[in-house]
Amino acid sequence: MTLKLFQQVALTRDLPEHGLNKGDVAVLVEHLPATSASKGEEGCALEVFNAIDETIAVVMVPISAVKPLTENEIFQVRPLSRTK
Repeated sequence: MTLKLFQQVALTRDLPEHGLNKGDVAVLVEHLPATSASKGEEGCALEVFNAIDETIAVVMVPISAVKPLTENEIFQVRPLSRTK
C-alpha cells in the first residue's frame, strides 16, 4: 500500500490512549522507517483534526494502523473520548 504525504487516511484500530477510534480520519504527515522496535514494520506520523479543523493530536502508528479513504465511505461526527 502506497500512501502519499498529506493524504487523508482512516484508522484501522482504536487508539484509546489518544481518544481515537477505528474509522477516525487523519492526515499522513510523515513516513517513518522500519526499526527493530517496530518489528520491522514501517510507520507514519498522523495529524488528527476535530470537526472545526483544529489539530487535536499528532500520533505515530504502524502503517498497518491506517488505510486510504474510499469513495463509498462517509464522514461522521462523534464526541472526542479522552482516557484519563
